[in-house]
Amino acid sequence: MQITRPHAAMYASPGMGHIIPMIELGKRLAGSHGFQVTIFVLEADAASAQSQFLILPGCDATFIDIIGLPTPDISGLVEPSTFISIKILIMMRETISTLRSKIEEMRHKPTALIVDLFGLDALRLGEEFNMLAYIFMTSNARLLAVALYFPTLEKDVEDEHIIKKKPLAMPGCEPVRFEDTLETFLDPTDQIYQEFVPFGLVFPTADGLIVNTWDDMEPKTLKSLQDPNLLGRIARVPVYPIGPLCRPVDPSKTINPVLDWLSKQPDESVLYISFGSGGSLSATQLTELAWGLEMSEQRFVWVVRPPVDGSSCSEYISPNRSELQDGAPDYLPKEFISRTHERGLVVSSWAPQAEILAHQAVGGFLTHCGWNSILESVVSGVPMIAWPLFAEQKMNATLLNEELGVAVRSRKLPSEEVVLRVEVESLVRRIMAEEEGCEMREKVKKLKDTAEISVSCDGGSSYESLSRVAKECDPLLERSIMARGA
Repeated sequence: MQITRPHAAMYASPGMGHIIPMIELGKRLAGSHGFQVTIFVLEADAASAQSQFLILPGCDATFIDIIGLPTPDISGLVEPSTFISIKILIMMRETISTLRSKIEEMRHKPTALIVDLFGLDALRLGEEFNMLAYIFMTSNARLLAVALYFPTLEKDVEDEHIIKKKPLAMPGCEPVRFEDTLETFLDPTDQIYQEFVPFGLVFPTADGLIVNTWDDMEPKTLKSLQDPNLLGRIARVPVYPIGPLCRPVDPSKTINPVLDWLSKQPDESVLYISFGSGGSLSATQLTELAWGLEMSEQRFVWVVRPPVDGSSCSEYISPNRSELQDGAPDYLPKEFISRTHERGLVVSSWAPQAEILAHQAVGGFLTHCGWNSILESVVSGVPMIAWPLFAEQKMNATLLNEELGVAVRSRKLPSEEVVLRVEVESLVRRIMAEEEGCEMREKVKKLKDTAEISVSCDGGSSYESLSRVAKECDPLLERSIMARGA
């Protein structure tokens, strides 16, 4: 086989928030920068959102191969109650030997290895196979900044934040409130702290850090990460903002009952509600949310799943475990469906989110603030109600609400206490029926315009940033061609 294209091997964590941006990055490398791309994913249940997404048209684009790796049995390595992030990390770690074998079998060896946050243990394969090694932050620059900075803190500074609950000041960035700090960083004796905090020391060992954001989305944080006198002195390697990475959609070409229903509604009149592929609410919160929606008298599409009593991320790996029966789930208020059927649609636990957000009838999005969902909302010009549940979602909500001004949020964190129906009603009306929502809609549409410009091949900042990554691979490709006499 003649070698004429650089080859990127990508190692993706399970979960839609990782799979979607990984595939979109692969498509951009293949389509705009001349790469052959191989994406390695852990195999999931056929009914999962991940499996459904991977069979959609476009995932098997030209010059992209998607290879499933057997998901290891880690039941003997973790307790059932172990944090989901620890389980994912261990699954990724236990799969590295299989990944190594797959790369070893390739005739056209990769010139670059790209891993996400949960796959950092695979970075050593870069040196082993003479590949450039990049870390891809499928989330934002804010999380990257915190992850880099936290392991460098003196103990007294860390105690000020963790014990005294004072904001964490970071060079050149907005301070991080204690309430927004990830659970990962709160307890040095906890396994999640011991596993993830040291990762910040691993980042500078990569050849570069690729981030799913763009200059206008996070200007202050990106400037700090790229400034050798600010956080750049800790990163010590190039930081490449290459986002937004979102699946291009055309609602008019997608067949789905939800889209058919939306097409009968007035423009920008419908609130879309979804907590991502794995987020869940308690029974009490589901009830309050339902009543608040009904009291608001606004149109809505609600992607709902059964309540849980445990972690709000309990369905992260294997969502979609049930469907609505006859359109009337027993965990919603009695006769809620019948009372709201003229203006509301309750659907099962999966829906074509990107297509829904891009539909002209949608005017707001109640979101768990996963980064992928945020980007899909921004590129569709849809303002948000921020409802963070876990991980970096609290920081994301603060970015949307306080820095960008494109979202409203509840007075207290939904992960800490139930948001009552009266406040739900107020939030919905603020975004859908009041002047505040109109102003936010204008702001997010301007942000949408900057997103389109950033990825333009006509000098867009994110396009040029990814071009620099591609150029770094040229010398390795040339050596490979010479070695094989291609």
